Amino acid sequence: MAKFRDSQPDDQVVHEAASSAAGAGATDGGDTTVVERSIGDIIAELRNLNADQVAKVLKHQTETGVRFGEAAVALGLASKDDVLYALSQQFHYPYAPEEKRKLSPDLVALNEPFSPRAESFRALRSQLMMRLYGEGETPRAVAVISPDAGDGKSYTASNLAVALAQLGGRTLLVDADMRSPRIHEIFLLKNQSGLSSILSGRADKQVIQQVPGLPGLFVLPVGTTPPNPLELVERPAFGLLMRELAGKFDHVVVDTPAAVYGADAAVIASRCGSALLVARKDSSRVHALRELVASLQGAPVKMAGVVYNEF
Repeated sequence: MAKFRDSQPDDQVVHEAASSAAGAGATDGGDTTVVERSIGDIIAELRNLNADQVAKVLKHQTETGVRFGEAAVALGLASKDDVLYALSQQFHYPYAPEEKRKLSPDLVALNEPFSPRAESFRALRSQLMMRLYGEGETPRAVAVISPDAGDGKSYTASNLAVALAQLGGRTLLVDADMRSPRIHEIFLLKNQSGLSSILSGRADKQVIQQVPGLPGLFVLPVGTTPPNPLELVERPAFGLLMRELAGKFDHVVVDTPAAVYGADAAVIASRCGSALLVARKDSSRVHALRELVASLQGAPVKMAGVVYNEF
């Protein structure tokens, strides 16, 4: 089983991993004290309700026999979204209130956590947990691969990473698409330095960034797009980096370039140790999928399964 810990990335560990593998990582942080609050407390704080407004809600709650959140919604002092946010806080489930959702609409697992699409990613998470993180399994990263651009690799990798982080452990999303990177755009993160600088021996501080609003999710962006992406992932340093990261995080998800652009995806998958294949409805061709899977034959890659992307 995966071990779950609450922690923050540490620059010293990043530099230690960079020196040994041209890599980066994270270490355990201090204990976090959790103070339990009621739904009423959370909603009152979220909506800046004064004492009179809270009294009105409590009176309506007593008269109707409904819950505090329902009473607040009925009086127009809160929204249903506020209630969902308050519940998520009580159950320690990352969920941003509507007015605070600033990340890409592609992040359905974060922005729409109770939607059918988000549930699909939770189902995918469950399958991966059973197939890749069984008892006695060696920690490994999972590369998200597909034949063509536009199949939904970044969409799948990003939402899968969010779903894994929502379990409570540390999840790292690595953008290894050094041909057309998108992860930093999806999460609205800086992209001055990242994987490319690490692999070229120019490891900077804070290359691993924490996603705002989701304490358990970290991102390693590409950084500067290099002229030699395939050579960088073929070097031993990349494989060593993946092993370092798989040992320091509970889950590591890696986005890759489309196979149509070269052998990058196959090489990255072999260094990660497992792969998740993405096929898009009315777009992906069977022969292209077969060729990509065939390119992994003989490599130390465990196929985790296939995602059929309908969006």
